[in-house]
Amino acid sequence: MKFRNFKTVPKIIFGRGSFEQLDDVLAEERQKADDFVVFAVDHIHKDRPLREQIPAQSHDMIIWIDTTHEPKTSYVDQLTEEVQAFANGKNPVSVVGLGGGSTLDMAKAISLMLTNPGGSASYQGWDLIKNPAVHHVGIPTLSGTGAEASRTTVLTGPDKKLGMNSDYTVFDQIILDPDLITGVPKEQWFYTGMDCYIHNIEALNGTYINEFARAFGEKSLNLCHEIFLEDHPDADEKLMMASYMGGQSIAYSQVGACHALSYGLSYVLGYHHGIGNCIAFDVLDDFYPEGVKVFRDMMKKHNITLPKGITKGMSEADMEKMIKVASGLAPLWENVYGTDWQEHVTPELLRSLYEKM
Repeated sequence: MKFRNFKTVPKIIFGRGSFEQLDDVLAEERQKADDFVVFAVDHIHKDRPLREQIPAQSHDMIIWIDTTHEPKTSYVDQLTEEVQAFANGKNPVSVVGLGGGSTLDMAKAISLMLTNPGGSASYQGWDLIKNPAVHHVGIPTLSGTGAEASRTTVLTGPDKKLGMNSDYTVFDQIILDPDLITGVPKEQWFYTGMDCYIHNIEALNGTYINEFARAFGEKSLNLCHEIFLEDHPDADEKLMMASYMGGQSIAYSQVGACHALSYGLSYVLGYHHGIGNCIAFDVLDDFYPEGVKVFRDMMKKHNITLPKGITKGMSEADMEKMIKVASGLAPLWENVYGTDWQEHVTPELLRSLYEKM
């Protein structure tokens, strides 16, 4: 038996105000006068104070990432072409992602596609990337997805929603500054934070669980309880670490039923990942009974009301698309049921779960 030799983020800066050190980090990559950096920034910051803090030089490129929809392979390819045209084919010395999980995933994807030929849809899967990415830095302004720590960049392609899962996807550097997540709208804060909570529930109750994953997952879950069930003055610091540790946990384990169902919701109905996870998790009492119970307590405490009846009246073609997307995520279902997962994950089961939403 061989164990996975997985990669984790090699360099991490954590602490309030640490974003100010980004310029120092990039200075190590800038070796020549014409070396440039690409800043991929969530468009929500275009008219916010953070814009003025970005340490961009005159010859750098700033891309305002449109996060209205989940990241698409077509959008990755478009932006990659724009970066290549910016400096006549010369690659940047670094790609910096600044934003929530979608923006971080876009930054990871662009850094990969600058060094790997063809469209990004051809790399949706596990370990299909052949060449190392351009140096890339992740700086979350939302916490919960674990995108800053993970080896995947989740993309919606023409045929499926599936990540580019690769050791080359992992950021070379992350900066975790709790100041950057202060003031996030409550519902967005909750839905993104629940992504972290659900990661932990799925990992800790899965067949892939091991002591490495358990150590990170249990601590991340405890932090989630403190953040979402209690009142802590340092909740931002706790959430940032819960997100990172949740991402570390699934590096050596896997997510499960909720994420598989959520991918279907996102692909067909366009729900963002965080709220999609919450909608799906709310019908999984038979899979994660204690986790769902606590989740509902968290919703009650923060006055969160989920959309209901979202699949009512859906066309048969769209229902079948959702079922196809959800059933195609073999590692996630193996983490739920084991190697005989296909005996359990039937179209009838998936349809019944979607109809409850």
